[in-house]
Formats: sequence, C-alpha cells, structure tokens
Amino acid sequence: MSGIFGVSSKNECAHTLFCGTDYHTHLGTEYGGMAILGDEFNRQIHNISQSQFKSKFYEDYKHMQGNRGIGVISDSDEQPIYLNSKFGPFCIVTVGLIENKEELVRDLLNRGVSFSEMTKGTVNSTELIAKLINQGKSIVDGIEMMFDAIEGSCSLLLLSKDGLYAARDKWGYTPLVLGKKGDTWAVTSETSAFFNIGFTIEKYLLSGEIILLNEGGLVQRKPGSNRSQICTFLWIYTGFPASSYEGINVEAARERCGRFLAKRDKDIEVDVVSGVPDSGIAHAIGYAIESKKPYKRPLVKYTPGYGRSYTPPSQEKRDQIASMKLIPIKEIIEGNRIIVCEDSIVRGTQLKNSTVKKLWDCGAKEVHVRPACPPLMYPCKFCLSTRSINELAARRAIRALEGDDILDVSEYIDHTTEKHKKMVDWITKDLTLTTLRYQTVDDMVKAIGLPKEKLCLYCWTGVCPQSTGREDFVCQEEKISKKF
Repeated sequence: MSGIFGVSSKNECAHTLFCGTDYHTHLGTEYGGMAILGDEFNRQIHNISQSQFKSKFYEDYKHMQGNRGIGVISDSDEQPIYLNSKFGPFCIVTVGLIENKEELVRDLLNRGVSFSEMTKGTVNSTELIAKLINQGKSIVDGIEMMFDAIEGSCSLLLLSKDGLYAARDKWGYTPLVLGKKGDTWAVTSETSAFFNIGFTIEKYLLSGEIILLNEGGLVQRKPGSNRSQICTFLWIYTGFPASSYEGINVEAARERCGRFLAKRDKDIEVDVVSGVPDSGIAHAIGYAIESKKPYKRPLVKYTPGYGRSYTPPSQEKRDQIASMKLIPIKEIIEGNRIIVCEDSIVRGTQLKNSTVKKLWDCGAKEVHVRPACPPLMYPCKFCLSTRSINELAARRAIRALEGDDILDVSEYIDHTTEKHKKMVDWITKDLTLTTLRYQTVDDMVKAIGLPKEKLCLYCWTGVCPQSTGREDFVCQEEKISKKF
C-alpha cells in the first residue's frame, strides 16, 4: 500500500507538504516523491529503499516553491507522474492496485497512446492512470471514466493549474481525508499526518467523491456514495495507530480486537501477554486488559534503521529485516508461558523464524500465538496487502491436508468446521507453537465497529465487496485456481 498527501494554500506550502508526506513513511519502502506548482511544476522523486524519506528530501523541499503540492510514499511505482495533457500539464500520485493493468495498457497502445515511464520492466501504474484520465472530456470526466475502466482500486491526487483534485476510489477501499488549518487545505491517506502540523479533520471523503481545492477554497466536483467497502486490514495492520478511518481510530480498534481474542481464551493459563512490535502491541494491550494478565515486552524492536518487514517487495529483504529488527529479552522470556498477539499470519515464515524461534531459544515454557484476524485465504486485489496465494500459510496447510490444490475452500474458511480445525492444527505444528487461535470474522468486524457490508473482507472470505453472493465466491475460486 502507498500513502498520499496534498496541500492547497494561499502561501508557500513546501514545508507542510514535506512534513505531511513524511508521516506516510510506514506505508511504502520503494519510492518517495513530491511535486509543487508555483510559476511552473517542480517535481522530485527518490528511491527510499535504503534511506528514509526525510533524509532524501530534506534539502530538496527548501528549493521548491509554490502554494499547491502533492506527495507520495510508494510501495511500487516511481511517482509523481508529470503529463503535458490536452487539459494542460498536471502531476498525479495514486494509491491502489489495478488488476486489469495489462489489458488496459494493451488497449491504449492499440489506440496510439504511448508510455514513457517503466518500473521494473512494466508500465508505471500511475502513468497508466494519468493516460486513462486524459481520455476524458475533462479531468473530472476522465477520473470517472478511469474508475469505470479499472478492476481493483485507485485513489488519487492530481495537481493542475486549476487546483488540487482529490478523488477517492469508487468503492472506498482506500481512505482520503480532508483537513484544514486557517485558509490552508490538505488531503491525506493518514489522519495521523494532521495533528503535529496543525490541521483538523474536516471531512472523510466518500467513495467516488471528487473535490477541487484552490485559492477559492473547496469545490465538490462529484458527490460520493455511501457504498464504501474500506480495507479492513487498515485497522488490523497497515494503518498507523494514531490514524482514523471513517471516524474510527486504529489503536482503539486494535485494543478491542485483543479483548475479543482474550474472551475466547478462558481455558489458557499464561504468565505474560506480549505483542509483536509494532502493530501487535495494541492487540496485546487489549488482550492483557481483558484477561487481567501482565503485559510485558519479551521482544523489542530496534527501531533505527529497520522499517516494516511486511512492505518490502522481495521475500529476501522482508526476511532480513524481520530477523534483525526484533531483539529478545531472556530475563522476560525464560520459564514463562507467553501469549503472543500478532496482527496476522500471512506467510508465517517471519513469525516462525524471527519471533517464535527466539522465544524458544530464550527458554520460553509455552508459546501461544493469537492473530488479530482470521486465516488469510486470498491475495489482495485492491491494495497490495498480500501478493501471492502460494505464499499464504493457510493455503500451504490446505495443500498439505488435501494432497493438492483444491477449488472450494469454503469449509476451511468457516471457523466452526472440522476442516478449519485441522488447518489450524497443521499451521500450529508448522510454526512450532503450543497453541494457535485466530480471530473470527465476526469478532474482527465488531472490534472495528463498522457494519460488515461497509468493510472489504476479500482476503479472508474470497467474496468481492461489490457482490455478496455465492456465485461471485466461486468465480474468484476459479480465477485463483489458474494461478497455482
């Protein structure tokens, strides 16, 4: 997942843009970028895979002048993209995932549209979005046409001489939030970017809503819809603890997740409750409050130099970061029965090799793992939250139990079935745990506090948010099966 931030002011905005964009660093590890419009466009892009955004852009932003700007922390593509379009020049940043990217690129090429930006041998997704928008009769019409053309998701900020356009994904998978400080407006993926730079939340953009910010203030160019199905993983893992989405704070939701986990653990006696840093901590605090067991830190994160082990694109880099960043404290671990709250189990390799092994090596008596979400069954179609079905621990378990890949995994998804229990038992043994209990879908939904139909649960259920019928579920199974 990526993060975007934009500013529209009557004064110079470079410092505000720099700070606001930097507060999205937890969302991506590949590229950072800023573009500011003054007398002309000034655009800077840097690779941040080996250094942080602020160190790369600290000198740049001091030489960027203008009263409107956009910034991005990107998990895949170099951004912002500059396009000298029929609407005039503009810069654009995006967040999301385009499932039918190859088809759209092929169609535009056949129509004589060319592409100049390549990322790791493929067309840059943000340039594709820009070229799709350029097919419209106006920028707003082009954004609406783009929404209809893509499969997946895309929220964006577009900077032109008209002002700063902000458009939230048609189905609301990713958030965009409007803030204000005096006469200055800002748009952000993460509300945690607002507080320290003096902005207050004015509005959570609705699904498909398009707004324009300029010297005249705020203009709504297209009203939004209440049919939002926002990514549930934002609260479970991806989002920053101080952020809120749809008015619901991340830290508070994670504490409620932990409470629900503890309520199902009446038969477990433990000495220590812990959370895998950083996103598992709030889940563990909730568990400790509910269970009345002491919260301690048997594993601490060496923060300087090590980012999130989930966001880098390569498995090798993820494993390296996970191995190095967590340091065990033997004095807390030795001889104790330990609950380990984790945001999720995706592949399971990092949990097994970089967390659980360290606990056993330091003399833990028992290790009980409690993920804050159900077993992940499908790769994310909308936000790059999970990348491949073959990576998922639950799918490896099913493959081992069935002797082959199977099409219908509905019994494994249902936590009340014997097949689900066998799958969890297999993962428990594979990860060398004393016990493993997952959060249920219903408890996860209740912990967040939005109606179930307002949340995207695709990576756990296989049902696309736009459809709730069994027919769609089977279609997804058939599509996924071709990837094995």
